[in-house]
Amino acid sequence: MRFALLLLACLSTLGSAAANDTILIKFSHVVAPDTPKGRAAEKFKELAEKMSAGRVKVQLYPNGQLYKDREEMAALQRNAVQILAPSLSKFGALGLRQFELFDLPYIFPNDKVLYRVMDGEIGQGLLRQLNSKGIVGLAYWDNGFKHFSANRPLRTPADFKGLRMRIQASKVLEAQMKSLGAVPKVIAFSEVYSALQQQVIDGAENPESNFRTQRMHEVQKHLTLSQHGYVGYAVIVNKTFWEGLPTDLRAQLSTAMQLATAYERQIADEENRRALEEVRAAHTTEIYVLPLADREILRKQMLPVHREFLDIIGKDLIYGTYRIAAEVAAGK
Repeated sequence: MRFALLLLACLSTLGSAAANDTILIKFSHVVAPDTPKGRAAEKFKELAEKMSAGRVKVQLYPNGQLYKDREEMAALQRNAVQILAPSLSKFGALGLRQFELFDLPYIFPNDKVLYRVMDGEIGQGLLRQLNSKGIVGLAYWDNGFKHFSANRPLRTPADFKGLRMRIQASKVLEAQMKSLGAVPKVIAFSEVYSALQQQVIDGAENPESNFRTQRMHEVQKHLTLSQHGYVGYAVIVNKTFWEGLPTDLRAQLSTAMQLATAYERQIADEENRRALEEVRAAHTTEIYVLPLADREILRKQMLPVHREFLDIIGKDLIYGTYRIAAEVAAGK
């Protein structure tokens, strides 16, 4: 009996040791699982667990289940969660105002310019700045260009006057809405649907996939395909946690992230196209394609925002993006 009890205790100890060898990675985000970010997080989980041969277990927490917009960054910095994929607008609040480059209206004429900025020295230099905040930037994920929605048609700058428009916490986005005569309202992403339903706000700005997965077509009568701004994410990890991983495991996770990023960029455009068709099929929201001439009027109305933040974001970053846009336009 004593031998049996001793053997049981040893087996229990070995089991605990084996369990403790598995490294748990909590990955929290605030969007639905069927968005580009949600699907890419699933892909990273699959790849990370497979490539590490089970040495890591990735737990996903979508839809703000674990932490809301305003809470998640502090949770990452204290290692209560290991990986986040916050929108790029979130980093201004950390004192890294340079990231607000991505919030500037009409700064990226197309995704070729966007990816060249992200993957080149501008984007990679911005990720390196996260180290000072106890964060390592792993990748940029894409969610596409934003469009305006409201319960009245939005076709000219005058149509925005007096509208309470939801924004993320960003001084650039605040200035953008004010340039249109709208009233910016900072509201957590998970609360936007109810705020629209209860008429706390009148409108918002989102890529198509967010518009559909958050069911905003149920509470917004008009969607204008303005393509005026961009929503992207930085996949980030707690620096102490990341640097404490074995070198070989860190390399495996880096590869898993690279593959998940390629997958995410591939599906982002597809998801937005599919979401738009589903919104159109619901027949609850009138979709208006903003003609190029009207888009140019809107762009010129918001262009002073670029000058307003030239010194805050950095002339090198803004002018550098202009140069890249010119090179892409010239076919370089």
